[in-house]
Amino acid sequence: MEHQHTRRKIVVTTPTGHVGSRVVQLLLQAGVRPTLLLRAPDKLDAATHDRVDVVQGDQGDADAVIRATEGADCLFWVDPPTPDDDPAAGYARMGATAARAVRENDIPRTVFLSSVGAEKRHGVGEIDGLARTEELLNATGASVLHLRCGYFFTNLFMELEGLREGVLRTPWPLDFAMPWVDPRDIGEVAVARLLSDSWSGAGVQAVHGPEDLTFSQVAEVLSRAVGREVRAERISADEFRASLRAAGLSSGQVEGIVGMSTGQLDGFTPEDERSILTTTPTTLAAWAHAQLRLAL
Repeated sequence: MEHQHTRRKIVVTTPTGHVGSRVVQLLLQAGVRPTLLLRAPDKLDAATHDRVDVVQGDQGDADAVIRATEGADCLFWVDPPTPDDDPAAGYARMGATAARAVRENDIPRTVFLSSVGAEKRHGVGEIDGLARTEELLNATGASVLHLRCGYFFTNLFMELEGLREGVLRTPWPLDFAMPWVDPRDIGEVAVARLLSDSWSGAGVQAVHGPEDLTFSQVAEVLSRAVGREVRAERISADEFRASLRAAGLSSGQVEGIVGMSTGQLDGFTPEDERSILTTTPTTLAAWAHAQLRLAL
């Protein structure tokens, strides 16, 4: 039976990404017809395309963003990857576009996908651009919630070659514990906030996943979940840089990525303590068995 719901305009950016696709699915299941801003509408499956409003455009195009968000009640904003040599500056540029749209279209609420580390405001590589976006959105005076998320499980998809060799290489100290999270769970937190009218002002909600893990613990979890031995191996920052350059990244892009790890060492702990509000349910073991194992 199809139910009728009060029309609300919720705009979703990066709707085909790991988080955005979950946001779209849950909004549809809640009876909302979201507006999606994306460059390539053909990435949407036919069933989804028929149930959403699509605005084709780039998030770096301020006119497209303003057009997509006209009359919006809520905005889910993600700073997309940019080709800029300085990724932090690229993220900040995207954040300025979002802030302009919030001001010009008087958008009451925005949920922004940020990151653990943004609270430092500088010195954390490309996360500095997310921190600047937080500041730009706060300056609009509208209500905004920054989701400061932990390390995505899906980052492991970038390590498939090494994992097939039984090695998880990382520039992080092997005994450094940090929050790991399933992007789908982030999407669920985002939708809960997008559908709620009970919050206002500028705030932060961390999304920490079910537990903090070291890379040594991650290797142990993966060994059991995927059915093959995996060991963690720390590489130096220079080795990490060399691997990123070999992948075709510019020097600025390399430093933006390296800075995310080096900037969160030296006693850094997330500003937002783990609590019932920051803890999400999906374990790395469950995700790896269902997702990563198939990719290997």
